[in-house]
Amino acid sequence: MLLVKKKIKNLIQAFIQAEQSSGIILIACTILSLVLANSPIGDQWHNLWHFKFGPEDIGLSKSFGHWINDGLMTIFFLLVGLEIKREIIEGELSSFKKSSLPIMAAIGGMIVPAIIYTAFNWGRPTSSGWGIPMATDIAFALGVLAIIGKGIPFSLKVMLTALAIVDDLGAIIVIALFYTADLNLYFLFSALGVFILLMTLNLLGVRYLTLYIFLGVFLWYFTLKSGIHATISGVLLAMTIPLGKGQMDSVGEKLQHILTKPVSFIIMPLFALSNTGFVLSSSFTDILQSSLSMGIILGLFLGKPLGIVGFSWLAVKMKISSMPANASWRQLTGIGFLGGIGFTMSIFIALLAFESTNSFETYSKVSILIASLISGIAGYFILRRFRE
Repeated sequence: MLLVKKKIKNLIQAFIQAEQSSGIILIACTILSLVLANSPIGDQWHNLWHFKFGPEDIGLSKSFGHWINDGLMTIFFLLVGLEIKREIIEGELSSFKKSSLPIMAAIGGMIVPAIIYTAFNWGRPTSSGWGIPMATDIAFALGVLAIIGKGIPFSLKVMLTALAIVDDLGAIIVIALFYTADLNLYFLFSALGVFILLMTLNLLGVRYLTLYIFLGVFLWYFTLKSGIHATISGVLLAMTIPLGKGQMDSVGEKLQHILTKPVSFIIMPLFALSNTGFVLSSSFTDILQSSLSMGIILGLFLGKPLGIVGFSWLAVKMKISSMPANASWRQLTGIGFLGGIGFTMSIFIALLAFESTNSFETYSKVSILIASLISGIAGYFILRRFRE
């Protein structure tokens, strides 16, 4: 039992370490994309992501950018789904005592930002973007913790990871329920059939990873054509892949190990490069003064820490939860500000909310980057000031 617990802790530490490194690379890719988009080769950089390829006869002739957002990001969501499943089975979400604080913190960190955004955009064409400030980017947040270095209790790092995972689960539910196009019932039921087949294989004890991946490709295609965003298929596939409690060599553990580095060092950087290359125009001031930007910036920068710390305080005072070991409320406030680093998931939801309005997309991306930057800086200085 002690050996299993040690291996689980090592897995969590390895996951955190990979996310920290990925966060630093994402920052570099974002800066590079912005520089190239505003350079003399800006048009060529823009056209690169709109280059189409793929089999047209089955409806898969898509731009490079779409292949990243609809294809590679499905693998990202598959990894997220595996991490959620593992945490529920044997990690920080495996019992009420362990999970109550990060769950309460995540709920607050989703509700309060959504309310702030809605307050600024109620009745406006931008009202559909309420899901944008709900998300936390675990890679960037853990990247900031890596820069701070020593002095941050490991319990806080684990809580931030668990909080972000619950946050991701919330974002997945929001995407599935509120950012879905018109449904094609034929493909929807086809996807459902494949999902049921995958669940049946799991229940029968089938452990062939290749078979799950093969059927997962069909699940992805049917989901894509059904009108539900294709990335949801990654989460659905993760739910069917065997992941036994305490079994470090299970199919799910092996797949998670295989995917961690490609997702962190290839897929996420490609997402950053393809989705942050917007032109900084003279209307920058107008962007910042818009209700859309105010809702996103204040939702992430103020709403996230208010929701995370506020709901955590309620949970502790009501004796539903207890504080992380060796952590203070000041440190938890710093974690709350790091929760305001939305980036990947926020941009992803913005693309879904405003896919037919380029100006709203640009406004959203600028606002997300600004909010993530100032949230990261605030969290950094608070945690650095009050570290052990």
